[in-house]
Amino acid sequence: MKNSSFLTVCMSPTLQKTLVFPALAKDRVNRTGEYRLDIAGKGINASRVLHQLGKECCHLTQLGGAFRPLFLELCAADGLKIKWVESNSPIRFCYTLIDRAEKTVTELVEETERVGEGTGGRLVETFSEIVGEYSTVVIAGTKAAGFQDDLIPEMVRGAKKAGCRIILDIRGQDLLKSLPFGPDVIKPNLSEFLSTFAPGMDTPEKNLKEKVSEIWSGLYKKFPCALVLTRGTGSVWYTGSGELAEFAFEPVEPLNTTGSGDAFTAGLAAALGDNASLGEAVAEGARCGALNAVQLRPGVIRA
Repeated sequence: MKNSSFLTVCMSPTLQKTLVFPALAKDRVNRTGEYRLDIAGKGINASRVLHQLGKECCHLTQLGGAFRPLFLELCAADGLKIKWVESNSPIRFCYTLIDRAEKTVTELVEETERVGEGTGGRLVETFSEIVGEYSTVVIAGTKAAGFQDDLIPEMVRGAKKAGCRIILDIRGQDLLKSLPFGPDVIKPNLSEFLSTFAPGMDTPEKNLKEKVSEIWSGLYKKFPCALVLTRGTGSVWYTGSGELAEFAFEPVEPLNTTGSGDAFTAGLAAALGDNASLGEAVAEGARCGALNAVQLRPGVIRA
């Protein structure tokens, strides 16, 4: 196994169109000459930031459709190493609309189309072939329809068997079913945490940290791993056990927040790969997330 090397896995590849407007007007034709097209998705964004941090990284995904050559061309242009399996699923487009006058960032998200039969089996096979080459595995995002329910837990089990550090930026049943296999760090955002572990909970904001800490203390007894809970522009809650610590970061004036959570994941993973403490890794994640937010391009820490 190579030291401080990373395998990112995401099953929702994306072509991201970013359009910048002096001002957006509803029910009007809005024109702009300031726009760009990038590869994106949680795994690609994290991979690009890891690459910019000087880390060895490979991204594993599914690809299909007419835009696959363009996706691979853009991966090569970014210097990203990618492994993929055929899915016969067209790559989705997502859109970021930036209104400079209102300083707003609006995301329009297409759901990933259903993958073809056998895609999950091919993905697990490829994962099993390469996972032992990497010290850290990052699995992120929502899997497309058509994948088997136990796909991500099976990958977590395989990564644990290969001796990898495992970081999960997932939610719902994928996260719940993965916990018994021993991930090292889970990194949902606050809404994902609540929808996964306390669906329907109605807790006043002033009591929320106490309630989250109580929920996690119970979970930690069964599934001892680290929790890193991002809260948008709010402080990060994190713990290696049951009691939540808090990391408050200096706010920045954002240009494009798309991919900031993925940049955080990359910084967190990179620091842990360099044997940083959890608190130090959270600080590095926050630094990378803030650097991403001031860039126009999503999923980067520098232009």
